[in-house]
Amino acid sequence: MTTTITICDTCKRDDWDAGQGASDGERLADLVERAAAGIPGVATRRHSCLMGCKGACNVTLQARGKMAYTLGRFDPEIEAAQGIVDYAAKHAAAETGVVPFREWPQAIKGHFVTRHPPLPE
Repeated sequence: MTTTITICDTCKRDDWDAGQGASDGERLADLVERAAAGIPGVATRRHSCLMGCKGACNVTLQARGKMAYTLGRFDPEIEAAQGIVDYAAKHAAAETGVVPFREWPQAIKGHFVTRHPPLPE
């Protein structure tokens, strides 16, 4: 089953400066999309505003019938993007979407904001 990473492409961290050009969310989205390219079971999409502005940069991980997660407070860096994709691949492989803590990539620890149970069928 495919896990979709939705990346907020309008996120701006507190230190963002309009002179930088791309938003922090756009920068993170570019990095996540590159890291996810060719990874089986992982898809990406962008969305404008996940309403987690105080904790930018934000992403969600979702798959039909599995626990869904919101993660935030990322810096738009390669290590964060790779950690998000690595976790998404483990989420895709897990029957319920729950990945044991010992398997979490270091880059995503401390970044979980919420989790949501799957909708009933």
